[in-house]
Amino acid sequence: MADFDQELDASGLNCPLPILRAKKTLGAMSSGQVLHVIATDPGSVKDFDAFAKQTGNTLLESKEEGGKFHFLIKKS
Repeated sequence: MADFDQELDASGLNCPLPILRAKKTLGAMSSGQVLHVIATDPGSVKDFDAFAKQTGNTLLESKEEGGKFHFLIKKS
């Protein structure tokens, strides 16, 4: 996992809460900073891919590890 500036643990939350929390957190971050999101909802994989495309932010990494999904999102 690459370096990141902030971490959001959305474990146990179901759609759309991980996306909403990430949107709120990214809103308080500066352009170029990276957010690490941890989620347990399997639907979050396609949700974060679509979220990045819709918002113009960059999904740097998406992986599953030990039943948790990890995403690195760079704020545009």
